[in-house]
Amino acid sequence: MAQQHLDPTNSTAVPVTGEALEAYLRTQAMEFLRALRLHRETGGDGGAPGRARSRPGENGSAESVDAARALRRSARRISGSLHTFRSFLDPDWSERIRPELAWLSGTLAMEHAYAARLERLLLALHRLSGATVLPAQATDGAASSPAGAPDPAGGRAAAPAGERGNLTVGAAKAGALLERQLTLARTRAHSTALQALGSSRFHAVADHIAVLASEVPLTPTAPAADLHPLATAAEERLTDAVGALPLVTAGNPYNAEALVHGLSPDTAPHPQDAPWHQVRLLLRLHRYARECLLGEGAPVDVRLLTAGQALDRHRDASEAAAAAASAARTPRIAPATAYALGVLHADQRHEVEAARFAFQQCWGSWQLQKVSAP
Repeated sequence: MAQQHLDPTNSTAVPVTGEALEAYLRTQAMEFLRALRLHRETGGDGGAPGRARSRPGENGSAESVDAARALRRSARRISGSLHTFRSFLDPDWSERIRPELAWLSGTLAMEHAYAARLERLLLALHRLSGATVLPAQATDGAASSPAGAPDPAGGRAAAPAGERGNLTVGAAKAGALLERQLTLARTRAHSTALQALGSSRFHAVADHIAVLASEVPLTPTAPAADLHPLATAAEERLTDAVGALPLVTAGNPYNAEALVHGLSPDTAPHPQDAPWHQVRLLLRLHRYARECLLGEGAPVDVRLLTAGQALDRHRDASEAAAAAASAARTPRIAPATAYALGVLHADQRHEVEAARFAFQQCWGSWQLQKVSAP
């Protein structure tokens, strides 16, 4: 059977040489430097950690947040290209800079990840409880206002059995516990990111990127060599990894094995999740290789985009479920709180299964189209 390529564009008809890789890396390096300059001009502070602070004009600006996101974006693309096309680049330089870019991208991503995880879990608790306010807001309101007192908007403050409606005490306390734990984690990640951006290690990375913007350390044979074999190898690694996934299990509506594992005393991630996370990384590498081959203005592959979004949802739900399970292991919490966290964990594991099913549907229909194409 002929090799099935994920890229609908028949780019193999026109050779793409190492000069395209050089141009791509230069472009990403300039994007990195532009984002770094913007980050410094806007204060270099993503804002004081906190779930509620996200509007422009508060402690940290939206521009600073966007600049940090652009730094991560460029760092990921440079690192991914160095991995995929490493045989075209100076090996010593490539192996020296690639781990540093991975460190930078991971460090800058943690604060946003904790904030998004907290928001996801509180919204899930809100949805599951059927309450009119978020769980953390319910506990904050109950603690700050006496029952029956007027609120700042001119209404009545929440009475313990009134305004909360269907929101149980367990869900409210679970939301407050998650807010404390994840806000603390975000604060630490914020401090770590600020320290990293001011460290000599980061300045060394920035110096390397500045050099990359003007001079890409290609091997002597790279400018005339074809990029397609290495890009195809990245595509095949993705195809092989997807082939090893339990897509039959992903087609089922419920996966009790992962749910039971998450509520066990074992804090290690479920082994089912790791192959899916690996596919997500390989899909990202394939996308970056495709960007390098097709250049700027290339058409967006909607199927790759949809598959990537499903895997992002899988990652987010998996990490949120782990956070709920970790909170449920907190010593001396009330049984109602632990129960609410268990329900929340189960809900997020269902979200994991839904993301797997969405990926399976996207990938399966795509493969059927490829097989049936003339």
